[in-house]
Amino acid sequence: MADINLQPLADRVLVEPSAAETKTASGIIIPDTAKEKPQEGTVVAAGNGKKDEPLTVKVGDRVLYGKYGGTEIKHEGKDYLIMRESDIYAIVG
Repeated sequence: MADINLQPLADRVLVEPSAAETKTASGIIIPDTAKEKPQEGTVVAAGNGKKDEPLTVKVGDRVLYGKYGGTEIKHEGKDYLIMRESDIYAIVG
């Protein structure tokens, strides 16, 4: 995991989305125009939480989030999502 020089504030986390599927389970190649937005990613930075509400997720956690959750940002040539912890549905174990 790369060191990133962005520090989210309060209850926000920075997530690196997983790569979109390029092939179906049966081997059919999915064109770029038909790829689904990934709903899974890795937390690469996290804020300090709110007063009396510490964050549950931590850097390195694999998480699931809503299809339209977060705000897309590009930093140093990579795509990330910044979102509130409440936009995260689950931590993948």
